[in-house]
Amino acid sequence: MKLYVIAGEASGDLHGSNLMQAILDQQPDTEFRFWGGDKMIAVQDNCVKHIRDLAFMGFVEVLMNIRTITKNLRFCKEDILAFQPDAIVMIDYPGFNLRIAEWAKEQGIKVMYYISPQVWAWKQNRVHKIKKVVDKMYVILPFEKAFYEKFDYEVEYVGHPLLDEISKYDFESGKEAFRERNGLNNKPIIAIVPGSRKQEVKTKLPIMVAATKGMGEYQLVVAGAPSLTKEFYQSVQNDVQVVHGETYELLYNASAALVTSGTATLETALFKVPEVVCYKGSQISYHIARRLVKVDYISLVNLIMEREVVKELIQKECNPSQIRAELDRLLNDESYKSRLLLDYDQLEEKLGGGGASAKVAQSLLKTINA
Repeated sequence: MKLYVIAGEASGDLHGSNLMQAILDQQPDTEFRFWGGDKMIAVQDNCVKHIRDLAFMGFVEVLMNIRTITKNLRFCKEDILAFQPDAIVMIDYPGFNLRIAEWAKEQGIKVMYYISPQVWAWKQNRVHKIKKVVDKMYVILPFEKAFYEKFDYEVEYVGHPLLDEISKYDFESGKEAFRERNGLNNKPIIAIVPGSRKQEVKTKLPIMVAATKGMGEYQLVVAGAPSLTKEFYQSVQNDVQVVHGETYELLYNASAALVTSGTATLETALFKVPEVVCYKGSQISYHIARRLVKVDYISLVNLIMEREVVKELIQKECNPSQIRAELDRLLNDESYKSRLLLDYDQLEEKLGGGGASAKVAQSLLKTINA
C-alpha cells in the first residue's frame, strides 16, 4: 500500500510519525511519501518537504508568502500524481490541506483527514467543503464530534494522541541525566515554550524573558523547536538556555511554564505544570481574527474544559508585568496551584483513553481496503 501524508507543523510531525508507525505495525509493507519533519523521517525516510519550510502564521504572514504557498501547492499535486498513492492522509494544516483535498477528490483519490481543522473556532463554512472532499475525518477533541453532527457529518472520535505519546517516556529515571546533559543546575526550572515559527518566537520570546527578570532563584530554559536552531534563539534573546528535542523532558522537570497558544498548552497541562498562556501577533492579524473567531478561548485547555482554567494573556495583556504577576501567583499561591492541578486531572479524564494512533490506523486501513 502507498500512502501520501501531509503535515505542515511540529505537532503534525509528532502525530504523523505515531500514525505512520501504527500503520506499519498493522501493514508492514506500507510505503509512505510525505511532507513532515524529523520524527516522521525517523519512521520512514521519504520526506518531500520539511516542516521548517512550510509554517506561515497569521493573515499578513500568509499574504507575504503567497507565492511560495502557491508554488508548494502546484508541486504537491504533481508529486502526488507521480507517486500514485492509494490514499492521501492529511494532518491538520488546513489552509494547505483542504485545497489539496478538493483537488484530490477531482482526481478520484481517497482523502483521510486526521486531526480536524479548527473549523469550530472560525470559518465554520469550511465544514461544507470538508463534507464534499474528505472521505473520512478523525477527530481528537471531545466536543468536535457533536460540532460536526450539527452539520450532519459523521466523524470518528479517537481520543487525544498526546496521552499515548507522553505515556511512552520514563521521565523520572532520567531526571538528573536531563540536567547534566543540558548543563542545567539544581535551581527550579521555568520552561519557556514560545512556539515553532520564527515570527512568533521573535515576537514572544523577549517578552517572556523580560517577565522573569530578577528571578535569580530560578533558571529559564527555552524549548527549542526542531525547525529552529539554537543560534536563531540566541539571536533573538542572547542570554537564554535552549534545549532542543527534549520538550517533554523539560516540562517534566519544570516548576512553571510560559507557553504560546496551540498544542503546547495541552502538553503542559498533561504534565501537570502550572502555566501562563501568552499570545501576541501582528495588530492586523489580531483584529481580523477577533472578528472571525467564534470561541471564547485560545488555549486547548480552556476550550476542552469550556471555562478558564489557565490564564490567557493576549495582545496588550501579553506584557512582562502581567505575565510576571500571573507567574508569581502560580509559584507562590498554593491554594490557586492546587485548584489548577485538580482541573488538570479533570482535563485528562475528558480526553478519554489512549490508543488514538492505533484506532486511526485500523479504521484507515479498513476504509482504504474496503
